[in-house]
Amino acid sequence: MLSHADLLKLKRWNTPTIYNGWEQITKHPRTTCFNLGEVRDFMPQMGPMVGYAVTLQFEPSKPEHAKNKDAWLEYRRYVASVPGPKILVLQDMDQPNVYGSFWGEVNANIHRALGCVGTITDGAIRDLDEMTNAGFKALAKCLCVGHAWSAPVRWGIDVEVFGCPIKPGQLIHADKHGFLAIPKEDEERLYEAALYMDGNECETIISAGRSANGLSNDEILENIARATERFAANAAAKFGAGKGEWQ
Repeated sequence: MLSHADLLKLKRWNTPTIYNGWEQITKHPRTTCFNLGEVRDFMPQMGPMVGYAVTLQFEPSKPEHAKNKDAWLEYRRYVASVPGPKILVLQDMDQPNVYGSFWGEVNANIHRALGCVGTITDGAIRDLDEMTNAGFKALAKCLCVGHAWSAPVRWGIDVEVFGCPIKPGQLIHADKHGFLAIPKEDEERLYEAALYMDGNECETIISAGRSANGLSNDEILENIARATERFAANAAAKFGAGKGEWQ
């Protein structure tokens, strides 16, 4: 796992910036490892969150799940045993319907105490103000009123939310744009790559776009074309041939 200092460095950047670095170092297709469906950040003022996935499935439409009295204790012991910081990735098995929320003021405070910094769920949340007050960030599908029969059903397993498969222990970076689930082999060079690509953009294409005063359209287009070539060449030199295409 990355050090706490490394995670704090990653948290200083938005998720698209982290993605820009990730695509330079990964062997995975650049259309994978992030949400394919729309997800809403209900606490954008809290900025990005970074942590390791703790995974859970629940099914609030089924009252039989609430009859397992040992499930909550066993589940909470599991969450407590996992090193943090943690992001609870919760798959709602009732999709596409929403019958109730696992999350509210009580669960937000309990999971905060167990080392979780927030959640990503393809279900709903409620008690929005109270969850915010607990310092528990949430990316979710929607808000709802009730909790129905929300109880932990299966945990510590592979899940899929918003079209993105996530494994237990996978590093996640998330903000108002969505989330990126980083494969284990890409963790070590992630910050270096994101930092380099951000600087590369600022020194080439963005700089060319911001220094257009007094230039003709032809001069602006020529400057941007040269800057784009430099951007791609810099990335290719840093990360290898076949990478560095600007999008």
